[in-house]
Amino acid sequence: MKNKPSMSIIRGLLFTYDIENTDDIERERLISSKNVNDEKELSELFDKLTKPEFLSYTKTEQEWFINSIEHYLSTSDNFDEVFKTMATYFSTPINNQRDFMLVLLSRLKKYSKSDDSEY
Repeated sequence: MKNKPSMSIIRGLLFTYDIENTDDIERERLISSKNVNDEKELSELFDKLTKPEFLSYTKTEQEWFINSIEHYLSTSDNFDEVFKTMATYFSTPINNQRDFMLVLLSRLKKYSKSDDSEY
């Protein structure tokens, strides 16, 4: 059975970047040191922090994340539901939430196809 697209699971995947997640000073410093509006730096951040969590999920769960992001991108959603209640460690505001999600989606697709190789 295929899971329905969900904004809440996307937000859950991004909890790493939320200030409510306060257990790791080094992680917080890393997040705040990156320009989230730069695709290369954002990709590096996802590779370091999101990849291990994403790979800990089952293939079905991984597909749910990917399918959810693809669904909301296809409906021209602006992802406010994900970001409006989330305060992050990012040092600058996200200029374009859809671009952010496009970068996240591309990284998740690479992770799901990987054999744990470097990017």
